[in-house]
Amino acid sequence: MRRLTRPGPLSRPSPERLRAPGRQGNLPAELNRFIGRDDELAALARHLESARLVTLTGLGGVGKSRLAGHGAAILQDRFCDGVWLVELSSLREPHLLDHTVAEALAPADHSGRPVRTALCDHLAGRELLLILDGYEHLVDACADLTAELLRRAPGLRVLAAGRRPLGLTGEQNVALAPLNTADATALFTDRAAAVLGGFTVGAANEAAVTELCERLDGIPLALELAAGRLRALSVDQVLHRLDDRFRLLTGTARGALPRHQTLRTAIGWSHELCTPEERLLWARLSVFAGQFDLEAVEYVCSGPELPAGELLDVIAELVAQSVLVREETAAGVRYRMLDTVRAYGAGWLAATPDGDRLRRRHRDWYLGLATWCELDWFSSRQAEIAARIEAELPNLRVALEQSLECPADTHLGQYLAGTLWFYWVGCGRLSEGRHWLDRALELESDHDDARLKALWVAGYVAVLQGDTVGALGALQECRDEAERTGNATAAAYALHRTGCLALVCDDMPRAEELLRGALRRYREIGELNSNVLLGQVELAMAVAFRGEPADAVRLCEDVLEVCEDHGERWTRAYAQFVLAYASWSRGDGERARTLLEESLAVHHAFHDLLGVVLAIELLAMVTLGEGDAEEAAVLQGAAGRIWPSVGLPLFGSRYFRRPHALCEEQARQRLGAEHYGRALRTGERLGLDATVARVLRPAGPVPAPHRTVRIVPPDTNEPAASPSASGGETAG
Repeated sequence: MRRLTRPGPLSRPSPERLRAPGRQGNLPAELNRFIGRDDELAALARHLESARLVTLTGLGGVGKSRLAGHGAAILQDRFCDGVWLVELSSLREPHLLDHTVAEALAPADHSGRPVRTALCDHLAGRELLLILDGYEHLVDACADLTAELLRRAPGLRVLAAGRRPLGLTGEQNVALAPLNTADATALFTDRAAAVLGGFTVGAANEAAVTELCERLDGIPLALELAAGRLRALSVDQVLHRLDDRFRLLTGTARGALPRHQTLRTAIGWSHELCTPEERLLWARLSVFAGQFDLEAVEYVCSGPELPAGELLDVIAELVAQSVLVREETAAGVRYRMLDTVRAYGAGWLAATPDGDRLRRRHRDWYLGLATWCELDWFSSRQAEIAARIEAELPNLRVALEQSLECPADTHLGQYLAGTLWFYWVGCGRLSEGRHWLDRALELESDHDDARLKALWVAGYVAVLQGDTVGALGALQECRDEAERTGNATAAAYALHRTGCLALVCDDMPRAEELLRGALRRYREIGELNSNVLLGQVELAMAVAFRGEPADAVRLCEDVLEVCEDHGERWTRAYAQFVLAYASWSRGDGERARTLLEESLAVHHAFHDLLGVVLAIELLAMVTLGEGDAEEAAVLQGAAGRIWPSVGLPLFGSRYFRRPHALCEEQARQRLGAEHYGRALRTGERLGLDATVARVLRPAGPVPAPHRTVRIVPPDTNEPAASPSASGGETAG
């Protein structure tokens, strides 16, 4: 790496160094309003204060040139010899670089000296900022010149704007991301108003404008070109035509740089700078959606032209050229393409015979990933698995869509939708899970095992959503077909989930019978995982509802022991809820609170809304027993706000509802109807995170204890009214 001289502080120009009249430099005047980028402007100023070379890097059209010019204009009074812009995008011959820079900076030299020598002599005693814009196709030559100029001219600072860093020691890089939604909307609105006088964003078009800005990835060039289309189209029409964005987003603004005339040209400029290997990988990476990791790229995209062992170097170059974005996530280092960049690559992939093969490899990778994650869910890595699947969800959706669109692959879609049960149920995605499961089960398949798995998972999801009819249909079909085909595993799961349905419908004798039968079958086939343990927790819940807390405790303590051995946390949290219920029903509110807080923390971490809201409901009753009727009402209000996102409140079950009803009755008596209503409304205004924080980190001292009310099970085992179907994002 070339080394730069140590930077000195950015000095204020002394009066005797100021040149009159006016400022030095050749910065063009800005023709329209600069919008957003406050953080980037601040970072640019900081870096120019401490470093002599600062590079602005980013994708074509992201606004590097505009930010460099605007930032330099703000700082130009700090440079007594001015700010000078050298536009390099149209220069193709590296040997003319010195001449181009010299022409922008200095009077013509006729002495016969080498141009670089004359340029260094000209800069030697000056304090100025040099902007090198659009240098990415001349990186080596530009880096060599920059290093020498900075060595020979101690008062010089360089701001370079391009698609990759220069790679010099001491270089400070500011990676320019697209605009956030708010700034993107402001930019689009401003440019649209220039095209259509009086254009504003209001109730009628706000959603369309927001969607347009998001689908254009917040790329300023794309937004400005889209605004230009409002001369002939409405916002909705522009939005509907974005599938062909490269043809739609063209412009003919006079004075614009050629590389900024169309979105295709801006992205294509990056494509031209890539090697054949980089272009090929760019095209192949277009099969991914959202984020992806190195292992997925190595499996999906490798081949004779791109050996897996060389892909890391090619990826690194695409990152350096701002084609790929590298991101640190909870699931590790991952990469992402903006949709506009992906669409450009997809166009190139469509021109090759490789598209179908790559899409199959993509599907196969994510089928394998889901299988591994399902197996690993029953381990100490549950949090890691949850983060991984959350990060991979866009790609899993692509794999599901592709499988279900191809009749020969229907069974793969059914298998994948069923295999992801732990995510649909455990991480708050019931509604989406139901969507994919229903789609998969509408299709015919010759693979019984895949269909049976999708059936029992669909039944499970329907139970938790409160859709009794849907649950019964799926589970009965699963049981019948499992018995016919001899699939003991599917039969056990169907029996288990039918018992779960009886539990939420208040038929406790039947729930206990079915759940015990399912657990017996699990033992016979050697099945042990989170689902199996959850069946034992559900059995404990049925036993507790029948007034036998000691038996419920024994069942749950056995679950805790197995969970401890395997590092399992999600099922453990449900076991803690049942143990808390048993403790509360026996009058031990302190123990119940400890268990509920631990359960709540885990469910919140997994985004399991059902686990969260059940814990909050029971915590309200525990809080009432501690003497704080107002806080109990607040928690009931908070729970009431969560339930619509889960399903039928407390499943419509008299057993599940019993603590809620007792809490409401006694809190209303102690507070009075008006005070109780105010506290309830306070809770209803709390968001989920605020509610959990309120429970886990109470702001004040706990009031004096109050007599805890012992639960009395209802005096009937008659099933509750059948809950109506009402989906939601939940788990359980």
